[in-house]
Amino acid sequence: MTEQKNFPAKVATQEVVVHGEQRGSLVARGMAAVMSSTDPLLAEDLDALYRQARNAYNRIIELGDKSGFGIVWTRSDLDDLKDALDAFKQLADKQYGKAYFPLSLLHNGGRSFPVHKEHAQHYARLAFDWCRANQNQDDPEIWNDLGRLYWLGEVVSTDYEQAFYWYQKAAERGFEQAQYNLGTMYYNGQGVIQDYQQARSWYIKASEQGHTRAQYALGTMYYNGQGVIQDYEQAMFWYRMGAEQGNAWAQQSLGYMYEKGQGVTENYEFALSWYRKAAEQGHAQAQFNLAAMYNSGQLAEQDHKLAKFWYMKAAEQGHARAQYELGTMYSKGQGVIQDYQQAAFWCLKAAKQGHVRAQYAMGATFNKGRGVLQDYQQAAFWYGKAAEQGHAEAQFNLGFLYEKGQGVTQDYQQAAFWYGKAAEQKHVTAQLNLGFLYNNGLGVTQDDQQAALWFLKAAEQGDMRAQYTLGIMYGNGQGVIQDDQQAVLWYGKAAEQGHAEAQFNLGLMYSNGQGVARDEQQAVSWYRKAGQQGETRALEQLKVLGIGHKEQIDRAAWAQLNEFTLSWKTPE
Repeated sequence: MTEQKNFPAKVATQEVVVHGEQRGSLVARGMAAVMSSTDPLLAEDLDALYRQARNAYNRIIELGDKSGFGIVWTRSDLDDLKDALDAFKQLADKQYGKAYFPLSLLHNGGRSFPVHKEHAQHYARLAFDWCRANQNQDDPEIWNDLGRLYWLGEVVSTDYEQAFYWYQKAAERGFEQAQYNLGTMYYNGQGVIQDYQQARSWYIKASEQGHTRAQYALGTMYYNGQGVIQDYEQAMFWYRMGAEQGNAWAQQSLGYMYEKGQGVTENYEFALSWYRKAAEQGHAQAQFNLAAMYNSGQLAEQDHKLAKFWYMKAAEQGHARAQYELGTMYSKGQGVIQDYQQAAFWCLKAAKQGHVRAQYAMGATFNKGRGVLQDYQQAAFWYGKAAEQGHAEAQFNLGFLYEKGQGVTQDYQQAAFWYGKAAEQKHVTAQLNLGFLYNNGLGVTQDDQQAALWFLKAAEQGDMRAQYTLGIMYGNGQGVIQDDQQAVLWYGKAAEQGHAEAQFNLGLMYSNGQGVARDEQQAVSWYRKAGQQGETRALEQLKVLGIGHKEQIDRAAWAQLNEFTLSWKTPE
């Protein structure tokens, strides 16, 4: 805990930023009426002013995190919060104890609202002392506030058992916020054994009183099947209840269900509508989902500019996926002018939050020096971060850096380790490279059988280098039983993909009748294909086969051969 300072109960009004010129809210008018009155009875009747301010405050912060702020408030919300803050401060100046706790939360601040941590701690201490002194009053709101003070742990160490006790006391008297809080403690197993049934029971009680976070929580329980049989229709029901009352979390979830067709017929327009409602309230996930819909072309018209706008909104709130997608848009020039530096800027933000694709992207960015100075050490660092999260391409690239000694000390064992990780995820080039390491005994014990195994895995995925190498191994009986037919098979697969050496070897097999019936025409055909790619051994074989006799090939083939053999010289 920080050192206690002796703050006065009154905090100067000018220390709080004023948001907006509209000062005509119910709270502002009530405060003006009470505080300007000369009637001693009215001036002392502060309950009505407190109730107006607290109701406004409760309505606005219901979507927030544990300190009351979880989204970006609208201008109207900020004005109402400022009015409530002013009212609470006026009440606190008159030692109206119930005003201390909301004051502490307001001074804790949040997005788009000023933060005064020392004032927040000061008022939290006053609130805790006042609530403890008045805990025997028949007032569930005091009990709920005391429960939250124990839960937040800003005055005393967090004590979930005490929080549970006071929430339960208030909840049993029908106080809806306490019912929600109690349900959440059962849901999370805080101060009590986790019990989804009890959580649902208390959420229902709060929901029936219109508590939108409880409605959202119930929707989530039905969506996930927690304490109930999974039921998308019931999830839709409760999400809609909260969404129609303006709960941004419920709006986002309702939009998601419309997008995915869960519990309702898939409807992108409805999904877009609910995402937008939540996004306009500053809900980062809704902003991301809205951007993704514009970016993906799910709607009638793809709109990269709107996608960029909403990705930016979410990214500025620290949403890692939005930061990554924004970086990708800058990298590709979608909806923005292509800018590799901006791409690196946003990807780095996401990477630092542990976003695996962003970490891989930063590895590639530093590896290529795109938008940043080329730096193999940084490339290895970010590939490593992504590799540790199981990203196959990152694992392969990290293995490659270890094999080549780029940005790291050359280490074949590490290369084999990371190639192995990627190879197990069916990364074809990692399988190929791992095969070569086993073939050459680099970083692993030399093992032709293991080499052949990994070459086979890569070959079956269509890698022509693996197919060619596997053909050699079958031809030589290396790591496998010698089998000319299998050699022909794999040479053929590689040859059909244009591998020049495989084409030559296949031609040789046809010339010699190894693993296949001797066929000079097939041999010539494959020698020609290899020769056209500069395989000099194929040109030599064509000469041996008497390719110089014009009658053996058509004129077009002869002309093409001449073109490729003009610079050919007989080796000395």
